[in-house]
Amino acid sequence: MLDFAIHVAVQAGELLLGHFEKLGKSDVSFKGKRNLVTVADRESEELIVRRIREEYPDHSILAEEGGGDEKQSPYQWIVDPLDGTINYTHGHPFFCISIALVRDGEVVLGVIHAPLLRETYHVQLGKGAYLGERRLSVSDTDTLINSLLATGFAYVREETQSNNLANFGRLSLEARGVRRYGSAAIDLAYVAAGRLDGFWELYLAPWDVAAGSLLITEAGGKVTDISGGTDYIYGQNIIASNGKIHDLIADNLDPFSKSDRTESQGD
Repeated sequence: MLDFAIHVAVQAGELLLGHFEKLGKSDVSFKGKRNLVTVADRESEELIVRRIREEYPDHSILAEEGGGDEKQSPYQWIVDPLDGTINYTHGHPFFCISIALVRDGEVVLGVIHAPLLRETYHVQLGKGAYLGERRLSVSDTDTLINSLLATGFAYVREETQSNNLANFGRLSLEARGVRRYGSAAIDLAYVAAGRLDGFWELYLAPWDVAAGSLLITEAGGKVTDISGGTDYIYGQNIIASNGKIHDLIADNLDPFSKSDRTESQGD
C-alpha cells in the first residue's frame, strides 16, 4: 500500500507541475474570501481518487474537494490533492500532496510529496519515517529560545477571536524564530525531519494533518491538540513538536473553544 501511495502522489505532483505558473483567471475560484480552489486541485484529486478506487474499491475516501466517498470499511484514505493552494497560485514552491491511510481509526501510513522541492516523505506505523531513503528523527532542542517554530492562520481570521495572532506574538518573543510556510503538511514534515522544532495551528482539517502527524510520531516526536489530548486529526487544532518543547509551546497558546470551530480551515 505504501508503494502505491507514493506512486500516486508522484503522479499527482507531475500533474500539478504541468499547471504551475500557467493558471488563468478562469482556472481559480473561491470557496471563501481567501480560500481558493484551482483546476489543479480538482484534477489532482480526481487522479488520486480514481487510482484508489481502481486499486482498493472497497475502501472509504475522504478528500478535500469532496471527490471521495464514505463506505463501510475499516480503511479510509485521507487526501489533500494540493496543500498550499495560495502558495501554488502565487508561484511559491511550498506546496504538496498529502495522502494518508487510516485503519480502524488509526493512521497507518502517509505520504507527503512536494514536487518543486523534490522531496517525498513517507511513513508506516511502527516502521519509521523517511525522506526518500533517509530515516528521519526530530530535533533535540529543549528550550524555546533555541527553537525554530512554524504556524499558520485561518482563512476566517478576522471573524474569530481564536485567530492565532496573540499566540504568534507571544511565541515570536520566546522562540529563536517563527516561520509561516503556508502548508501545514510541509510544516509537519519539517518537524519530523528536525528542520523545525515545533508547529501549532488552529482550524485545520484531517487532510492537512493525517500523514504529517504520523511522520512526527514515527520520527520520535509528539503530537496533541492544544489541550494536550489526542483529538488532533479531526479536532481542528494541533501542536506537533520534538517532544522536549511541547509543553513550552502549549503554555503560550490560548485555549481553543469548541464554540470557535468553523468549517473554514487555515492556509
